[in-house]
Amino acid sequence: MADEFAKGFGILMTAGLGWMIIAGWYQTPSFSGAQLFGERPSDPGVYAELALTLGDALFWFAAFGALAFWLVIPAGRKLRAEIESRSG
Repeated sequence: MADEFAKGFGILMTAGLGWMIIAGWYQTPSFSGAQLFGERPSDPGVYAELALTLGDALFWFAAFGALAFWLVIPAGRKLRAEIESRSG
Protein backbone atom coordinates (compact mmCIF):
# COMPACT_ATOMS: atom_id res chain seq x y z
CA MET A 1 0.00 0.00 0.00
CA ALA A 2 2.85 2.39 0.74
CA ASP A 3 4.27 1.69 -2.71
CA GLU A 4 1.10 2.95 -4.42
CA PHE A 5 1.06 6.03 -2.21
CA ALA A 6 4.65 6.86 -3.11
CA LYS A 7 3.99 6.42 -6.83
CA GLY A 8 0.86 8.56 -6.69
CA PHE A 9 2.64 11.21 -4.67
CA GLY A 10 5.56 11.22 -7.12
CA ILE A 11 3.19 11.68 -10.06
CA LEU A 12 1.31 14.43 -8.25
CA MET A 13 4.44 16.36 -7.31
CA THR A 14 6.32 15.97 -10.61
CA ALA A 15 3.40 16.67 -12.94
CA GLY A 16 2.09 19.38 -10.62
CA LEU A 17 5.45 21.14 -10.60
CA GLY A 18 5.61 20.98 -14.40
CA TRP A 19 2.10 22.43 -14.66
CA MET A 20 2.91 25.20 -12.19
CA ILE A 21 6.02 26.21 -14.13
CA ILE A 22 4.20 26.35 -17.45
CA ALA A 23 1.16 28.12 -15.97
CA GLY A 24 3.45 30.60 -14.23
CA TRP A 25 5.18 31.44 -17.50
CA TYR A 26 2.14 31.70 -19.74
CA GLN A 27 -0.94 32.25 -17.57
CA THR A 28 0.23 34.77 -14.98
CA PRO A 29 -0.28 38.23 -16.47
CA SER A 30 0.71 40.10 -13.29
CA PHE A 31 1.54 39.40 -9.70
CA SER A 32 -1.42 41.43 -8.46
CA GLY A 33 -3.99 39.64 -10.63
CA ALA A 34 -4.93 36.06 -11.34
CA GLN A 35 -2.00 33.71 -10.99
CA LEU A 36 -1.68 30.26 -12.59
CA PHE A 37 -5.31 30.38 -13.72
CA GLY A 38 -5.18 33.63 -15.70
CA GLU A 39 -6.29 33.89 -19.28
CA ARG A 40 -4.26 32.27 -21.99
CA PRO A 41 -2.29 34.48 -24.37
CA SER A 42 -4.54 35.77 -27.16
CA ASP A 43 -2.14 34.92 -30.00
CA PRO A 44 0.42 32.35 -28.80
CA GLY A 45 3.16 31.18 -31.07
CA VAL A 46 3.77 27.57 -31.96
CA TYR A 47 6.02 26.88 -28.97
CA ALA A 48 3.69 28.68 -26.56
CA GLU A 49 0.74 26.64 -27.82
CA LEU A 50 2.75 23.43 -27.38
CA ALA A 51 3.70 24.49 -23.86
CA LEU A 52 0.11 25.33 -22.95
CA THR A 53 -1.07 21.98 -24.30
CA LEU A 54 1.66 20.23 -22.31
CA GLY A 55 0.59 22.19 -19.22
CA ASP A 56 -3.01 21.03 -19.61
CA ALA A 57 -1.84 17.44 -20.05
CA LEU A 58 0.36 17.67 -16.95
CA PHE A 59 -2.52 19.08 -14.89
CA TRP A 60 -4.85 16.22 -15.76
CA PHE A 61 -2.07 13.63 -15.47
CA ALA A 62 -1.33 14.87 -11.94
CA ALA A 63 -4.98 14.67 -10.94
CA PHE A 64 -5.89 11.33 -12.51
CA GLY A 65 -2.49 9.71 -11.95
CA ALA A 66 -2.60 10.29 -8.22
CA LEU A 67 -6.22 9.16 -7.99
CA ALA A 68 -5.42 6.02 -9.94
CA PHE A 69 -2.62 4.99 -7.58
CA TRP A 70 -4.44 6.09 -4.41
CA LEU A 71 -7.95 4.83 -5.13
CA VAL A 72 -8.39 2.74 -8.28
CA ILE A 73 -5.46 0.32 -7.94
CA PRO A 74 -5.98 -0.44 -4.19
CA ALA A 75 -9.73 -0.86 -4.75
CA GLY A 76 -9.05 -3.19 -7.67
CA ARG A 77 -6.67 -5.28 -5.59
CA LYS A 78 -9.17 -5.55 -2.74
CA LEU A 79 -11.92 -6.47 -5.19
CA ARG A 80 -9.72 -9.12 -6.81
CA ALA A 81 -8.79 -10.56 -3.39
CA GLU A 82 -12.46 -10.64 -2.39
CA ILE A 83 -13.44 -12.43 -5.61
CA GLU A 84 -10.62 -14.96 -5.17
CA SER A 85 -11.59 -15.62 -1.55
CA ARG A 86 -15.22 -16.23 -2.48
CA SER A 87 -14.41 -18.52 -5.38
CA GLY A 88 -11.82 -20.55 -3.44
